[in-house]
Amino acid sequence: MLEKLAFATLKEQRASRRWRIFFRFAWLGVLLALIGLGVSQNAGTKDVSAPHTAVIEIKGEIASGAEASAELLVSALRTAFEDVGAQAVVLLINSPGGSPVQAGIINDEIKRLKSIHKKPVYAVVEESAASAAYYIAVSADKIFVDKASIVGSIGVLMDGFGFTGLMDKLGVERRLMTAGENKGFLDPFSPQTETQRAYAQTMLNQIHQQFIAVVKAGRGERLKETPETFSGLFWSGQQAIELGLADQLGSLDFVAREVVKAENIVDYTRRDNVAERLVKRFGAAIGTGAVQALKASTALH
Repeated sequence: MLEKLAFATLKEQRASRRWRIFFRFAWLGVLLALIGLGVSQNAGTKDVSAPHTAVIEIKGEIASGAEASAELLVSALRTAFEDVGAQAVVLLINSPGGSPVQAGIINDEIKRLKSIHKKPVYAVVEESAASAAYYIAVSADKIFVDKASIVGSIGVLMDGFGFTGLMDKLGVERRLMTAGENKGFLDPFSPQTETQRAYAQTMLNQIHQQFIAVVKAGRGERLKETPETFSGLFWSGQQAIELGLADQLGSLDFVAREVVKAENIVDYTRRDNVAERLVKRFGAAIGTGAVQALKASTALH
């Protein structure tokens, strides 16, 4: 009886694992099918034969893995520039900034594509084009803003917290072991030395100078430099025009109609569809669970 009971339990466990594996792979198949459908739908939305204004939206934080990442934006830019119907490319910006690395990649690619395809690029700022977003905007031939847009913030920062004083009050001892005297650099639970502070400041100053050089190259003689221009301050759209950080007031529709002379606007922005977001969120977990279930099932055999 015990032997029969043991084998029955084992058989039931095997069947249960097989069903779990089946459903996990079935869900994965459904998600992949949805991705394929979304890609095919996106691919069929553009009328490349008619003259139009190509728009690419730069929204939110500029960072790797975000919607405003170099990977997605560069892909969209290449598609827009290569489209024979696109009369110009408009960067529709609404971003507080982000990674200088990502912004630098995008800025360089815009300049490269402009030189190859000889198409004008215009930046249209909605709410804000600050910091890394302005880094990208200066690659455009002209920058259009709303009078109340936020523009500028030409600076670099590195932030964090230090808890050493609080730890002393609580009687907590930090035990950090490293190989390399600077491996614990910027650890929030360890005191910061003057040498480390000076090193970080030197690095920030260097990146700031890179930012300044890009702005000067992009704006040229239009820039009316003041002591505050590169201080990290930001200005309204109206002030930005007066300082040469922007060119004139104008919206996306205005630029398409009056500047590009192609009122038909085609959006080339690459966005994750619903299926892609589901896969990113659940795909890794499903795949890991399926592999673990397969291993467990194989081990029972």
